[in-house]
Amino acid sequence: MFVATLLCNPKKPCLAPALIESLRNAWGGGDVLWLAPDVAAEFSLDIQPDNQWQVWADLQELGVDLVIQQAEGRRKKMLLADMDSTMIQQECIDELAEEAGVGARVKEITARAMNGELDFDGALRERVALLKGLPVDVIAQVLDRRITLMPGGPALLATMKADGAYAALVSGGFTAFTSRVAEQLSFDENRANTLLVADGFGMPILGRAAKVEALEQITVRLGLSEADVMAVGDGANDLGMLGRAGAGVALHAKPSVAADCDIRINHGDLTALLYLQGYALTDFKG
Repeated sequence: MFVATLLCNPKKPCLAPALIESLRNAWGGGDVLWLAPDVAAEFSLDIQPDNQWQVWADLQELGVDLVIQQAEGRRKKMLLADMDSTMIQQECIDELAEEAGVGARVKEITARAMNGELDFDGALRERVALLKGLPVDVIAQVLDRRITLMPGGPALLATMKADGAYAALVSGGFTAFTSRVAEQLSFDENRANTLLVADGFGMPILGRAAKVEALEQITVRLGLSEADVMAVGDGANDLGMLGRAGAGVALHAKPSVAADCDIRINHGDLTALLYLQGYALTDFKG
């Protein structure tokens, strides 16, 4: 048994009942269950449609995301999340670069690294080298003035944790940022690189492999299976954990990243991860 979930940006509700009914009828689906008026709805399917991705592409033009997944086990017991451009709306190293006057150069490197065009470790070293000379108090200034949470994040964390889920924040960025964001959103733990003023950053660099290791280590520690995990990210260094998790969500991801993921959210915000698990708006906490 499968479940088809359709959703859109909560700030731009555009999910029409006629659209849902038309698709349900075409695919022979079960009754429509509205999770949020004009924003999210789902219906059951006996089989996965052959034209799923053609329909997905058509719906993208309407500002609607479509996800089809197995019904069994879709409510997860753990959230494993990337931070930059996922739980927050910025790339922290890009914001530091703006303060250092090298914003354009660093943003270019970041974009290429996140799209899988550059080696992550080398790209991080190059970007941090461009920040040489920045005073340490700039980090606090960037956090206070430039960093904003991704819409839907507080509801995602509060709702999953109220249902007993564990939440881990894993970033290729720096603990100076993840510790603040983790505290704001009530993550149970966070992992990232340690930024050292003298040397630029500590080792080892937490890249793609480290995120997979976090998935492996935390699930073993908690006695969970990888199928119990919902992972979310947007960059090439997230692909390892997205591919291993029971539900790997490419959120507003780079094209090359989304192409490797079956769950792609391009229009919805982080509350999409709740709708995908069958939570209704009335179930949200926080």
